Amino acid sequence: MKIYTNEGNPFGLKLQLLAKFANKPVEVIKVTLNDPASKDFLVLPILELESGLKLFSTDAVARYLFPDEGALRDEWLEWSTVKLAPALSQHLSVGHRANPDALPVLNLLVRKLDDRLADSAFLTGDKVSTADIAVWSLLAPDGTMKGAQNIQHLKAWYRKITALPEVQSVLAGTPLADLSFTSLQNSNRYGGLNHVPVRVHTASESENLLADTTGNLADTVTEDELANAQNSFVQVSSPQRVEPRTVLPKAGERNVLITSALPYVNNVPHLGNIIGCVLSADIFARYSRAVGNNTLYICGTDEYGTATENKALAENLTPKQICDKYFDLHNSIYRWFGIGFDFFGRTSSQHQTEIVQEAFQDVYKNGYIFTESVDQLHCVKCDRFLADRFVEGTCPHPGCGYEDARGDQCDKCGKLVNATELIRPRCKICNSAPVIRSSDQLFLDLPKIEPQLRVWLEGSEMGWTNNARVITRSWLREGLKPRCITRDLKWGIPVPLAGFEKKVFYVWFDAPYGYISMTKHYTSEYKQWWIPSKDVKVELFHFMAKDNVPFHSVVFPSSLLATNKGHTMVTNIMATEYLNYEDGKFSKSRGIGVFGNDAQQTGISADIWRFYLASARPEGQDSNFSWNDLAARNNSDLLNNLGNFVNRALVFCEKNFNCVVPTMTLTKNELILLALINREVRGYIHSLEKAKLRDGIRHLLSISRHGNGYMQSQQPWVLLKGSTEQKARAATIIGICANIAALLANLMLPYMPTIARTLFSQLNAKPTLLNPEKPFINILLPTGHNIGKPAPLFTKLEQNFIEELKKKFGGVQDQTNDSQPSSATTNTNSATAKPSALPSSTLSVAQLEEAVCLQGEKVRQLKASTKDKAVWQPEVNILLDLKKQLTAAQAVSTPEASDEKVKDLEQRITQQGEKVRQLKASGDVSVWKPEVEKLLQLKKDLATLSGAPQPAAQGKNKKKK
Repeated sequence: MKIYTNEGNPFGLKLQLLAKFANKPVEVIKVTLNDPASKDFLVLPILELESGLKLFSTDAVARYLFPDEGALRDEWLEWSTVKLAPALSQHLSVGHRANPDALPVLNLLVRKLDDRLADSAFLTGDKVSTADIAVWSLLAPDGTMKGAQNIQHLKAWYRKITALPEVQSVLAGTPLADLSFTSLQNSNRYGGLNHVPVRVHTASESENLLADTTGNLADTVTEDELANAQNSFVQVSSPQRVEPRTVLPKAGERNVLITSALPYVNNVPHLGNIIGCVLSADIFARYSRAVGNNTLYICGTDEYGTATENKALAENLTPKQICDKYFDLHNSIYRWFGIGFDFFGRTSSQHQTEIVQEAFQDVYKNGYIFTESVDQLHCVKCDRFLADRFVEGTCPHPGCGYEDARGDQCDKCGKLVNATELIRPRCKICNSAPVIRSSDQLFLDLPKIEPQLRVWLEGSEMGWTNNARVITRSWLREGLKPRCITRDLKWGIPVPLAGFEKKVFYVWFDAPYGYISMTKHYTSEYKQWWIPSKDVKVELFHFMAKDNVPFHSVVFPSSLLATNKGHTMVTNIMATEYLNYEDGKFSKSRGIGVFGNDAQQTGISADIWRFYLASARPEGQDSNFSWNDLAARNNSDLLNNLGNFVNRALVFCEKNFNCVVPTMTLTKNELILLALINREVRGYIHSLEKAKLRDGIRHLLSISRHGNGYMQSQQPWVLLKGSTEQKARAATIIGICANIAALLANLMLPYMPTIARTLFSQLNAKPTLLNPEKPFINILLPTGHNIGKPAPLFTKLEQNFIEELKKKFGGVQDQTNDSQPSSATTNTNSATAKPSALPSSTLSVAQLEEAVCLQGEKVRQLKASTKDKAVWQPEVNILLDLKKQLTAAQAVSTPEASDEKVKDLEQRITQQGEKVRQLKASGDVSVWKPEVEKLLQLKKDLATLSGAPQPAAQGKNKKKK
C-alpha cells in the first residue's frame, strides 16, 4: 500500500498510524497538490491499495482496516472529522482563515473528550481503537491544546497513546514538531475545513451561555469563573505609572532590559526589518511598562564594516558621512512608526570604542584570544588588505565567466566565491591587480569557552523561541570553531594591541557591545543594568530575525563569559522567521518590497501599520505581507469589529445618557460576559509575557467581538422604549460596554498607542496598570463618570485605494530616493516631507486629531534642531491649517435625538414598511426596489439619531425568517 500525503498533515499521520496498528507495510510518498504527479488528486492524504483503488476518506480507511470495532467507534470517527477537525483548523488558522469564534466550540469539544475519558480508559472502552487514533492525530500538532485547563483525564489519555510503541515508531519518521493545521489547509483543492461551520449542537451544552441572537456560537463558563467575574468587577485604585527620568534596576522589582538587533546603517529598512526587530521590541516594551515592570528599551544603528565603506564609495561620501545620513533616515522612520526607544544610539560613538576595547583586553588577558595567519588579497597601490567586497574579478566557476563577480559571491551564477580564487582580480577602489599576502588576524577561541557556554545554556534557553533554540543547538552539535574578530579595514574600532594597530574589530565582535555602550550613553550608571549587584535581577530580552540568532546566543555570550565580569546574560531570545512581500522576498539590493519611507507616503497612519505588521508577524513560520490582507484586517478587525463596538457604545452613552456612565446592576448575562472577557484578558497577558504578539491581538479582538455580540443581543435601543425595569437594563448594558471600551483602550496601548490615546480622550480617562496576577476586568469607568466626545477611530480602506497602492509600490523601491530621508527632521522642503493625508474634506475628527498630534511633534522637533525660521515655518503653517480643519469638524455636531424626532422617524418607517410590503405583493421589482432604498435610509437616519446599529444591506445572503 502507498500513502500520498503532504508534509505535516495530521490526517497523513492518522493513516500511517492506522497502517502501523493493522501491521500493514506502507510506502509514504510526500507530495503537494501542486506536483504534476498529483494533478488528479483533489485532497490529501490518499491510501492506494495493492489493487490500485484509492481511498481518500481517512474514516473509510479505518473501517476498511478495522471493520469490526462497532457503532460507537464509528460515532467517534464521524465526531472527530465533522466537529473536532474543523474547530481545531479554524482556531489555529491565521489571517483571513482564522475564525475567532471557533475557540468556544473547541472548548466544549475538549470538555466532552475529558468527560468521556473520566469514565473510560479509552474512547470506546478498555482497549485502544481507531477512534483513539483519529482523535489523537488531531490533537498531536504543537499548540493544539495550548492554554487548556482542568482536562487531566484527556492529558493522561494523550500521554498513554503517545507512549504506545506503534505511535513511537511512526513518530520516528514524522516528528510532532512538523505537524500543523496549515498543512491540513493546503491539502484540499476546495478550501478544506475552513468552510465547515462550527456550532454548538446540543441542549446539554447550553448551560451558562451568553445570549447571542445570531445563533452561530455560544460559550460556557464555570461557576468559579462567574464568581471571579462578580468579585473582580469593582472599582480598584490603580496608581498612575510615573516613569522616572532615568530608569535603573531596583532590588525586589521586575527589571526588564530590552534590545532589538541593531539595524545596519547602509540602506532603508523594509517592513520585514521593522517588525522583526524594533517594532516587536517596542510593543513588548510598552506592554512591560503597562504591567508596571521597571523597563528599559535600548537600540541603535550598527555602523562599522565593509558594507558601510562600500556604500560610501558608491555615493562618493566618507563612511562617517554615510553613517550620519542613514542614522537620520533610520531614526526618522522609527519615530514615524512610534517606536519608543529609551535611547537610540550609534556604534560609532566614543563610548562604543572604549567599551569594546576594554572588553577585548579582558578577553585577551583571560587567555581566550589567539593569533593566526590568513591569506588575503593586498592592494599595493592603496597599501591595504582588501575585504571580500572590495575585490572584483572574473567568476572562477566553470561555465560562468562573469567579469564583475565580487570577492564573496557571483551575482550572475549565484555561487559563493573566495576572493583569492577570482580570475584577474582587481581592487574596487583603484582597479589595480592585488597580490596574495598573509595577514595575521586575532581569533576568539570559542572551543575554549564552549564548556562554560554549554553550562550557561542549560539553564537559560527555556525562555527562547523555538527557532532560537534549534539554531543554537545546530551550532553546538559539531562543536564550536574559532572565530576571527579582526579585519584589515579603515572604518572600525582600532585593535588596542601592539602589531595590530592598523586593524579594526570585525563587526560581530564589536556590534553587540553596542547594547552596553548605548546604555552608557543613556546613563552613567549603566553597570547597574549590565553588571548588577547580587540582590538585583535583570531579565534581558533580545528581539531579532532568526539570521541574527548565533551571534546573540553563541558569539556575544561567549565573549561576555570570557571577560569574567558577571555581565547580565540574555534570558529571552525572541527570534522571528521572515516576512515575505506578496509571495516574494524583500531585497534591499534590488529594491523589492515596501520600505519604511514607502509606508509614510501611503496616507495610512502609523498605528494601522503597527497593528497589521504585528498581526502578520512571522512567529512560528514565514509569513507574507499582502495589500489585500492589510485592507481586510483594517476593514474587518479594526473598523467593523473593534471600532464599531467602541463607537456604538460611546455614541449610545452620549445620546441617551448625556455622556454619563449609568448605574450598572449585573445579572447572570453580564457575569457570563465578564467571565468570557476575563478569559481573553488572561490569554492576552499570557501571550504578551511570551512576546506572542499575534496571539495578543487575537485575544484583544475577541473581547470586542464579545462586546459586539452582547450589545447586539441585548438591544438597549429597544429596552430604552420600554418599562422602568427595561430602561435600567439598557443603562446596565451601556455601562458595561463603556467599561469594556476602557479595557480595550489599555490593551490597545502596546499595539496602537496613538489611537489608544485618542480613545482615552473620548473616554475622558487615563491608562491604568494591568495586573498580571489578577487578569480581570475591573470597573474602570464608575457610575457618574463623564465621557468625552466619541468619534470613529478607524476609516475604511477602499479597494480602489489599495489597488493604487499595489501599483505605486508594486515591489520596486525607488532607488533614487533611498538616501532622501522622509522624516520630521530633514529635507523639509522636499515633496516627501509634506503630509500625505487624505483630502481635508474626507478627514474625520479622529483623523484630524491624529494629524494635528503628528504635525505638532514634527514642528517641535524642527524648532529644536534649527533656529532657521525658513525651515520650520512651512510646517507651522500646515499645523495651523490642520487645527482650523479640526475646529470646523468639531463644530459640526450631530443633531440631538429628541423624542419627537425619534417618534416621527419611527412612524415614517412604519408607513414606508407597509408600503414596501404592499408593493412586493405585486411582484414587480422595478416598482418596489426604490421604495426599499427609502426604507433603509429612514432606518439609517434613526440609527444615527439613537446610536443603534446600522441596518444590514439587503442581499443574496440574507437569512430567511
